This record gives sequence, structure tokens and C-alpha cells, in this order.
Amino acid sequence: MRILTLAAALVLCAARLPAQQVSPAIYTDPPRDTAHPARMQVLHIPSGAVRINGVAYLAAGAGAHPTLVLAHGLPGNEKNLDLAQAVRRAGWNAVTFNYRGSWGSPGAFRFGQNLEDAAAVLAFLRDTANARALGIDTARLVLGGHSMGGWVTAHTAARDPGLRGAILISAADMGLAGSGPRERAVALAAGNMESLAGVTPEQMADELVANAAGWRFDAAAPGLAATPLLVLTSNDGLAPHSESLVRLVRARGNQQVTVVHADTDHGWSDRRIALQDAVIGWLQSLAP
Repeated sequence: MRILTLAAALVLCAARLPAQQVSPAIYTDPPRDTAHPARMQVLHIPSGAVRINGVAYLAAGAGAHPTLVLAHGLPGNEKNLDLAQAVRRAGWNAVTFNYRGSWGSPGAFRFGQNLEDAAAVLAFLRDTANARALGIDTARLVLGGHSMGGWVTAHTAARDPGLRGAILISAADMGLAGSGPRERAVALAAGNMESLAGVTPEQMADELVANAAGWRFDAAAPGLAATPLLVLTSNDGLAPHSESLVRLVRARGNQQVTVVHADTDHGWSDRRIALQDAVIGWLQSLAP
């Protein structure tokens, strides 16, 4: 297991620490670059037959920047926008997006389309014209996701060896969600319907059940054998999902896996700075 910086490790273990033990990139604005200031760009990204909504938080400075793409959960009430802002302060671009049928993106929500949408976002950022306009270093793209977004991240990264790394934050194995009784999957879906369009809890459950085997984390493990991973878990009952994936990828020889557990809830409600510090420290540790 790789070791985080002392600051990150301490922050994750303690509720309060002196400010100097937290990376300055977390809470200190960098000097303003008047020629190339930080900015925000609204994106409309082709996916399927529609264009999904996205936002690019673009770092200050000339030239291309490494970029973190963030995938939200189900339905995505916690979008980790504070994390996106902190990553930008640290010199990385951050891109967020909403799946088809979620949070105003056109189309109907489907789990399978979430995977397609994530791949479409990466393709959009790698397009030469888009990469130039947004200042994207296409050789340094990292995908990260929270909850269901961690599932999207695992399966997308498994199919995309061009990613520089992947981050799972309190990840939920949606394949496991479809492996139990259908009634349980319906209840899960019914409790997460806000902001979703064109779908019913029953449709969501049936899709999970039909694709359970192929959507489990163990199906993604072979494709992650060479991908640097940051796996962050919390006290939400989902840690075994990520721990199982970590065991599988390590068994396949992946020695580039960092695992951190925090004493907090699913949304990292009282460990937001710790989350930012862990992510930024790991991103900065990646080889250029």
C-alpha cells in the first residue's frame, strides 16, 4: 500500500488539526494570473442522441493542465463541487457532468448510459479542438467518482488504459445492488429518484438485475491491473465493496493502490478538507 503524506494521514485521523498541517492548496487562493486567470466553462457534451450538461473548472496559467473528471452518485445530491474547486486551486482542471436524465441533462436516466456518458466526456476532452480550448493535458486525465460514480469510475477506467489514474470515493458496487432480491433494488431506486427523468424505480431495478454479473466490481478488476488507484472508504457500510475490488486488483499485480478509510459518513460531511487533501496529495504524487 502506498503511504499518503503525513498531513493527509493526520487529517484523516483527527477531527481538528492546526492549519499548517493541511496542504496550502486546500484553503489558500493562488496569486491571480491576469493573463491566464482561472475560469469556469459550461459544457454541452455529445452523448447518445443528446448533449449532456457539464462544467469545467479551469485552472489559472498558460498551457495545458492535468484534469480530474468527477462522476456523481445516485441521484447525485453530493456533487463534490468543493473538491472540484480545491483541485483547481492546486493547478488541476476539474470537470463535472450530469448523466442523461439527471439534474437537467436531456434524455432518460439509465444505469448503462451512465457508463456511456462518462466515456463520452473523456472523448470530448480528448478531442484536439476541445483540449486546446479548455487547456486539457490529455496525457494526464484522471477519472474519479463518489458512490455510484465510483462504480462508473471503476468500469470506465477498466476500459480506458489511457487514463492516468482513477479515484473511488465511498464507491457503491451497483452490480451487487442487482444481485439481491428485486424488491430490495426497487426500494433502493425509489429512495433515490429526485432529479431523475424518464425512469421508474421498477425500470431501474430491472436494469440492475439484468446486468448484475457484468456490472460487479470483480468484472472490472482485470482492466484495472495497471491503473493507479486511490480508494477512499467511510463508515457507510460500503467499504467492503471497495475492499473486495482492491484485493482483486492487487492479486493481479497492481502495486499502485492507495487505500484510506475515514471515520465519517457517506458524504464525508465532516471530513471535506480531509477528502480534498487526500485527493490533491495523491494527484500530485502521480508521475508527470
